[in-house]
Amino acid sequence: MRRFELIVPCHFGMESLLKREIDDLGYDITEVADGRVTFMGDEEALCRANIFLRTGERILVKAGEFQAESFEELFQGTKAIPWEEYIPEDGKFWVAKAASVKSRLFSPSDIQSVMKKAMVERLKGVYHVNWFPEEGAEFPVRVFLLKDRVTVGIDSTGVSLHKRGYRRLTAKAPIAENLAAALIMLTPWNGERVLVDPFCGSGTIPIEAAMMAANMAPGMHRSFTAQSWGHVIPQKVWQDALEEAEDLVDLGVKPDIQGYDIDDEMVSISRANARLAGVEGMIHFQRRGIDQLSHPKKYGFIITNPPYGERLHDKEEMPSLYRMIGEKFRQLDSWSLYLISAYEEAQRDIGRKADRNRKIYNGMMKAYYYQFLGPKPPRERRGTQERV
Repeated sequence: MRRFELIVPCHFGMESLLKREIDDLGYDITEVADGRVTFMGDEEALCRANIFLRTGERILVKAGEFQAESFEELFQGTKAIPWEEYIPEDGKFWVAKAASVKSRLFSPSDIQSVMKKAMVERLKGVYHVNWFPEEGAEFPVRVFLLKDRVTVGIDSTGVSLHKRGYRRLTAKAPIAENLAAALIMLTPWNGERVLVDPFCGSGTIPIEAAMMAANMAPGMHRSFTAQSWGHVIPQKVWQDALEEAEDLVDLGVKPDIQGYDIDDEMVSISRANARLAGVEGMIHFQRRGIDQLSHPKKYGFIITNPPYGERLHDKEEMPSLYRMIGEKFRQLDSWSLYLISAYEEAQRDIGRKADRNRKIYNGMMKAYYYQFLGPKPPRERRGTQERV
């Protein structure tokens, strides 16, 4: 099988989680950098990574890496990449995104234009044509410049991996599916413990939790750009990876996962999204405000993405809202609270300093993941048989 170096971008601060996921899939990590993890793998690895990774953004096939301090060096470095190993004569190719940090070349549009011209020149020489129809499979290219070092990747995913395919309807400020999964993975929660999201919005956190409980791969019900790269990855490899994912699903689990929202419409949207995800029977959604938060079981988890007050007219409501969160959490005295928020006075108004917090970017917004840890449940004692 063909070997690739695969680059997986992720949310800043989630690199360790993504690394653990890749390790669990059985692949060798070659680099962990801010906002991305790189590993070695074959065609099967590319397919499995797209289907199984919960916290990644996309899977890029590393095409080349070189130094460039001028557009001439960028052109020549790009032209030297063996694009013909990936892109057929009728392939559609373009530089979909360029990002530059601390580099002499910093204009995304100029970088994209120069690289496209270099790709065309390379392929013209290989295929002996002067014009490309670009009517075939798509090969979007992404490039990162860091301190004049250029890293070039071909996007095998297409629409970002956080788009699982189940969220047709959303709340006003939805949390990305891969970020929701990461927040859950940063807790000790498992499918045998209670999980409540009192600000569930379109249901993303409960749905991601249910998918984890059922061992349901996040990419099972969507398509990927590289599925049309038949000359690079045989269809059977995709089919085998999908069958592996299907074999692992356990729809017989009965987790206690609940999602509340004060808005009836959001509750309806959550139920519709859960149905599309195939986990409707694993989650109880209900119209309920934070002032009604309660649960009879002990040692549960609140994992939530409450309002931040980012809109000016909402800011005055934040102190009372977070005070209510703190009051209801204190009544659940054996529970743990995990809360992501950009509201600066979250800890003050909750009335307790978080045991841990972690800086996370929710989109472009800097937020903190506050972790208020409850007691661990007692271990179950095994019955002993007396000797006669």
